[in-house]
Amino acid sequence: MSRNYFDDYKRKLVSAAEAAGIVRSGDWVDYGFCINAANELDAALAKRKNELLDVNIRACYSLWPHHTLEADPEGSHFYWHSFHFSSVEQKYYNNGNLSYIPMKFYDCPDMIRNDCEPCRVLMLTVGPMDRHGYFSMGISASSLMASVEMAEYVIVEVNENIPRVHGAGQEVIHISQIDYVVEGSNPPIPVIPAFEATDVEKLIAGNVLPSIHDGSCIQLGVGGVPTSIGNMICDSDIHDLGVHTEMYVDSFMKMAEAGKISGARKNIDRYRQVMTFALGSPELYDYIDDNPGILAYPVEYTNNISIIAQLDNFVSINACIEVDLYGQVCSETIGHRHITGTGGQLDFVEGAYRSKGGQSFICMTSTYNSKNGIVSRIRPTLAPGTIVTDTRSAVHKIATEYGVANLKGKNLWQRAEALISIAHPDFRDDLVQEAEKLNIWRRSNRIN
Repeated sequence: MSRNYFDDYKRKLVSAAEAAGIVRSGDWVDYGFCINAANELDAALAKRKNELLDVNIRACYSLWPHHTLEADPEGSHFYWHSFHFSSVEQKYYNNGNLSYIPMKFYDCPDMIRNDCEPCRVLMLTVGPMDRHGYFSMGISASSLMASVEMAEYVIVEVNENIPRVHGAGQEVIHISQIDYVVEGSNPPIPVIPAFEATDVEKLIAGNVLPSIHDGSCIQLGVGGVPTSIGNMICDSDIHDLGVHTEMYVDSFMKMAEAGKISGARKNIDRYRQVMTFALGSPELYDYIDDNPGILAYPVEYTNNISIIAQLDNFVSINACIEVDLYGQVCSETIGHRHITGTGGQLDFVEGAYRSKGGQSFICMTSTYNSKNGIVSRIRPTLAPGTIVTDTRSAVHKIATEYGVANLKGKNLWQRAEALISIAHPDFRDDLVQEAEKLNIWRRSNRIN
């Protein structure tokens, strides 16, 4: 007869207040990643504010309420650090009580194991335990096992709404790896709203779509352009697509349900959609729950350049904030103001290009509205303080509503010409003049 792990569960079951009592002043506390971050445990820790000083909390793309920061706006008792900002975390960063940890997503597990401040306590939200003693954390598998390995105390907060996701071994945590179990009130897990694409974003998607063929393996980010591409594929005759992505979004679900995704032509992980975390609608969470066609891998697998390169005809589609005439891409800041993070964009830019027949697209509208009027996203040089997410030597293709610029193999003036050709027409003459000042323009250049 197999062991009854529910006896271990009952022995380790405590209240959120009891579990939060483990934390001491000066501790580093790991909250894990995205939807698996602590929620009610964070609320319990917030109630101990007057007992604690200098507790450092590390998280990544956390979407639950930040109770400790609300309880301590000055950051004297609790101070947060994030590998990648969510919309929730941007607000606290602007208030000065949350800091950013620069990270390339692929490196995150190794950074936790080898370079980051060791976290004494790990707090995670997980799905219910099964009869074999395993709790699911596969909706945000990414780097969670590295956090489990490094923590002195591991505390899980059970939420019955967390989907059970299949994977390769690091998408679950066993009761034997856990010190305390807390049963939460099962609040709905965070969602992101559906993105309604603008007419301009639909044009961008239309410029990228011809590069996706039967049997392509795709990676999509989030936003209007990926949503449009997913919708266009659903209405197309494209079939036998494969999926290998860091973030699994609603567009994949819609394409799969439309019969466009089979994985039959993938070189590895055939017939399976591979991700490292999922974020989207309640329907998406229901779709991935106990779905054997979807595998959650750690990010050191999904974002591994050598793994991506093994998948023929890989098409990576992501977004950016701005690009300069040298081909440097910024996807994480507006000048000095931090918005998101490096994430895995560079991993897929480099991996897709190494794929046989692979292509990497960075997509953006040609302009945006600012308080000073309409601004071109294609600039002569990046503004002071702007962070380069993708180096000019790595970038493959840039797409706007005016076309696609392939930067690979081009010299500086050819790059400038290609980028100006997809800039908004109202800014092209000014960009040509700036390119001349930068000595990256030739009189023989022509702009369509």
